[in-house]
Amino acid sequence: MTGTIIDGKAFAEGLRQRIAGRVAELGRVHGVQPGLAVVLVGEDPASQVYVRNKAKQTVEAGMRSFEHRLPATTSEAELLALVARLNADEAVDGILVQLPLPPHVNAQKVLEAIDPAKDVDGFHPVNVGRVATGGGGLVPCTPLGSLMLIKSVRRDLAGLDAVVVGRSNIVGKPMAQLLLAESCTVTVAHSRTRDLPGVCRRADVLVAAVGRPQMIKGDWVKPGAIVIDVGINRVPAPELGEGKNRLVGDVAYAEASAVAGAITPVPGGVGPMTIACLLHNTLESCCRRRGLPFAAP
Repeated sequence: MTGTIIDGKAFAEGLRQRIAGRVAELGRVHGVQPGLAVVLVGEDPASQVYVRNKAKQTVEAGMRSFEHRLPATTSEAELLALVARLNADEAVDGILVQLPLPPHVNAQKVLEAIDPAKDVDGFHPVNVGRVATGGGGLVPCTPLGSLMLIKSVRRDLAGLDAVVVGRSNIVGKPMAQLLLAESCTVTVAHSRTRDLPGVCRRADVLVAAVGRPQMIKGDWVKPGAIVIDVGINRVPAPELGEGKNRLVGDVAYAEASAVAGAITPVPGGVGPMTIACLLHNTLESCCRRRGLPFAAP
């Protein structure tokens, strides 16, 4: 048996097209154009690539893109002042401050300064609390995209055993909350979990977000399970040439795909969903802030 490959790239493309359709409709019917502001501090190469891709896809979806590129020497006070200006700007529906920030800036303080209604990353404590209590908060993009991919395989998750490996605030914890809201029985496992392979083997839905290359082996996967691999790890690939790397997930893909019912690849699985869900959240924020109805695209 070989599991179905969940094509995150194709799903994300479809989602972006549906969002673009909603954005165009908002403009026609209400004269509104959603706006996303992205703030980048410093010269981190990976962050620059992310910001460039976000800006490109924002414009392609018909939204306004506001980019703020600041030097690494920007003070915490200057950054907080910019966030305050963006909070007050009616043209801005979503604010994303690209992490990591330079060491002299308190990232948590900056994230908490963002208006929760514009917090399209879903990291503000108000949104974290709303998601945990089912109160309609903005959901972090990676867990939201992961849930969409799970439900592309199976709509009704009620009663399934779900295991999330990893307890980060960005992925593991919100992922568990989303699966609870779908009436799954959820276990959050981590590096201290006793008999981690046995815990994973119980899962009808297994989400790996632990940041360790190919840690989850094929014999950890329940036959027929849905496996979502959030991990993005660079490992040496001497077969590609000296000094070359390749991307792998947290799941040993070749082994697991022989057992799983459906599985996301790395790359091309969860990764493309993250920016698509950022646009989803910006659209949602735009509608909510103006009292307009929002239906998930």
